[in-house]
Amino acid sequence: MPVIADLAELKQGWRILLLSVMGIAISINAVLLYGFGTLVVSFEKDFAWERSAIQIAITFLYGGAVIGLQLVGWLNLRFGLKTVTLVSLLTMAIGYLACVWFIGGSIWTLYIAFGLLPIIGMGALAVTWTQLINLWFFKNRGLALAIGLSGTGMTAAIAPNVMAWGVEQWGWQAPFVMLFLVNILMIPITLLWFNLPDKQNVSNSSSNTNKSNQSSVATSEIMPGMSFYEGCVSRKFWICNIAMSLVVASVVGMVTNAVPLLMDRGFSISEATMVFSAFGFSLITGRLFVGYLLDHIWPPGVAAVSLIMPALGCFIFLQGEASLGMLSVAIALIGLGAGAEFDIAAFLIARYFGLREYGRLFGMHQSLITISSALAPLLFAAMIAASGSYTTMLIFCSISTLIGSLILLFLGPLPQFTRQA
Repeated sequence: MPVIADLAELKQGWRILLLSVMGIAISINAVLLYGFGTLVVSFEKDFAWERSAIQIAITFLYGGAVIGLQLVGWLNLRFGLKTVTLVSLLTMAIGYLACVWFIGGSIWTLYIAFGLLPIIGMGALAVTWTQLINLWFFKNRGLALAIGLSGTGMTAAIAPNVMAWGVEQWGWQAPFVMLFLVNILMIPITLLWFNLPDKQNVSNSSSNTNKSNQSSVATSEIMPGMSFYEGCVSRKFWICNIAMSLVVASVVGMVTNAVPLLMDRGFSISEATMVFSAFGFSLITGRLFVGYLLDHIWPPGVAAVSLIMPALGCFIFLQGEASLGMLSVAIALIGLGAGAEFDIAAFLIARYFGLREYGRLFGMHQSLITISSALAPLLFAAMIAASGSYTTMLIFCSISTLIGSLILLFLGPLPQFTRQA
């Protein structure tokens, strides 16, 4: 097994990696998901909304993402990947700023805002950045995806603390103003660094045969892999969909409820967010380690082992009066699994189905994952309301994560694709 990465490929695409890290870090599904816990108590206090009802906002967030994921593939083909991304960053920034005045009174203002944000910012969702990484990297694809997707780990480690500080200083409006500024700052960086590789670069990284005279890799005709229909009817595609739906839905439940759960156990918001920061650091560690292993070991085996980790974290939370240190370990274990799940999904779709229709297939996969993630908060809210505690939810998450991780072992060996003429 090789012990070092292909440094030439990494050197060639370092700007793409850094841009993708930043883009994924500020993508709405990362920043609002990981920072949501810091907003819950403030919304509950300022508007007298029930906590279980506030949780449903995540359902609308993911519901909007489903719509965005279906539209963005068509828009990318029609107007180009870079153009759609730049426009989305601008509309996303405006949307965050509008939330400051729009949210309030009826809880439906929160639902509508969370539902619309991923639609107006569809081109800046993580699928755009993973597609860019997949186009630039082949030999180090797992590691490159891990590096790019470590942006969510940075978000999980930093955003809750920064957002909690903003809430304590100026109220719930502060995080939305911060997100407005961050998206505005991202626009000039994207203008400078967002580029598609030329035909020769991709040929050198994925195949040295069947070269054509076309100058762009943006069209599906010259990329290797299955057609959209072939992928959708593949048994392995649905193994990925079901397995990752079970795992991701459980992780969403843990992430959005971690801070309120810790505060219910007597911790202050600063202590709770400090414990939750372990999630972000372990998420980054898990992504990088698992990403490297995906390039060198049978991917479904790596995936199954790493995605079992959140179940162990749930088990620690179920132990009752756990110490601050043990709860940090539990959060870290959840972060290790969460750190692996998205880059595992991006890697598996690219390697098992090819790049020919990666954007559409990964968009479809993410839409299905998003639907399960959108429905999960409804289920968790019902569990919390019925039991008055988080115990039932923790049991469900541990079982769901265990089953989902083991299903991936049925994927079988990696296929080999040849470039389409």
